[in-house]
Amino acid sequence: MKGYQTLLVWQKSFELVEKIYVATNTFPKEERYGLTSQIRRAAISIPSNIAEGYRRKHPKVWKEFTLISYGSASELETQLLLAHKLSYLSDASFQELMELLNHVLRLLNGFLTYITTHYVPRTTH
Repeated sequence: MKGYQTLLVWQKSFELVEKIYVATNTFPKEERYGLTSQIRRAAISIPSNIAEGYRRKHPKVWKEFTLISYGSASELETQLLLAHKLSYLSDASFQELMELLNHVLRLLNGFLTYITTHYVPRTTH
């Protein structure tokens, strides 16, 4: 494992994607191109943008892509709340996914702070 794959934030967000795919397999077939697709795309966007930002090798771009990951995680949160409300997710599955998602959100927040303080030049006024 090299590069972005060594980042805990990438590892946990990738784990979340795997769990999302398993959980959404039980969604109604009529949601295949609706909520199922939306949830999966939001989930895969998180580690994908971390990887892309890392590979671009420019701190400002890295921060930008990490912010996109953070936004995707927030989208996913809303979509999981809806899936649970519609009874597409059991209480246990919802709880597991939300705990992991909240962990990923905390990691992303810390990662953004790290990038900002260590790599992105600050302007002074």
